[in-house]
Amino acid sequence: MTDMDTDIKLVMAIVRPDKLTDVKLALAEVGAPSLTVTHVSGRGSQPAKTEQWRGEEYTVDLHQKVKIECVVADTPVEDMVEALREAAYTGEPGDGKIFVLPVTDAIQVRTGKSGTEAV
Repeated sequence: MTDMDTDIKLVMAIVRPDKLTDVKLALAEVGAPSLTVTHVSGRGSQPAKTEQWRGEEYTVDLHQKVKIECVVADTPVEDMVEALREAAYTGEPGDGKIFVLPVTDAIQVRTGKSGTEAV
């Protein structure tokens, strides 16, 4: 295990699916080395919609979103957050959220490297 004071951060964002390309380009510009993308559903400040299917009305209150996760050690987190925020912004409810969390350790499966070397 490595020293618990390493400066590894997990930057996680939940954004609209149509903003994914813009976010990927923005993260590449600030030097984010890699990312993980997961398709998720969620409910927040975005209002529910009433729709019809085969004559029946139903309410859509879980909206499709994209969860983006980046673990970084040498990329300035503030730059990543600002790039992410600008790329995901539409000005409408449901633009998403960005979370920054500390990571106590990282281990690369193939090599066994740990800490910032693994990131």
